[in-house]
Amino acid sequence: MTGIDIHRRGLMLVLSSPSGAGKTTLSRRLLESDAEIEMSVSATTRKPRPGEQEGRDYFFLSTEDFGIMRNRGEFLEHAKVFGNYYGTPRAPVEDALSRGRDVLFDIDWQGTQQLDETAPEDIVKVFILPPSVHDLEKRLKARAQDPAEVVAERMAKASDEISHYQEYEYIIINEDMDRAFAELQAILKAERLRRRRLTGLSNFVKQLREAL
Repeated sequence: MTGIDIHRRGLMLVLSSPSGAGKTTLSRRLLESDAEIEMSVSATTRKPRPGEQEGRDYFFLSTEDFGIMRNRGEFLEHAKVFGNYYGTPRAPVEDALSRGRDVLFDIDWQGTQQLDETAPEDIVKVFILPPSVHDLEKRLKARAQDPAEVVAERMAKASDEISHYQEYEYIIINEDMDRAFAELQAILKAERLRRRRLTGLSNFVKQLREAL
């Protein structure tokens, strides 16, 4: 805040959804349009997909190396999804928050539960729902990145994932991408103004009252 000695602590913006509901597209649009937020880069034991780069999309680890980091407590959260392990390195996230940077998480409900336990004051939880099962399946097939059996597995998993929607503070039904993105921006804008995130606010208010 220009001219005022109030600083904002960053927040953890979590986007979760069943595969194909649009959270990856929403994440990319937010990162491209908002200079105050950065993506949390997860570590994973799965193989890279075409076009993915080490350190930009994921840190690709062996199962053994992942286990070593987990045992050392170097992950804020970790989970096993579709036979592979995923985890969020702790140090870079905590550094970003302390500098007033927001961190975007594209994780599932298991990881969200862990983050909610370790950083309840910093987390903002948003769940993305598809408008219908038909749309969900159509989007999964359109990606053309996974074989048919993987698409079927993701569809079977969707019901369980959707059942956790009540654990999230905000729900976006992604029928129209532009409208869903506008709703996501509104959530982020409001959460950045929460009183508890503003360090130096009490001193500022004290000075205002003393000047009256």
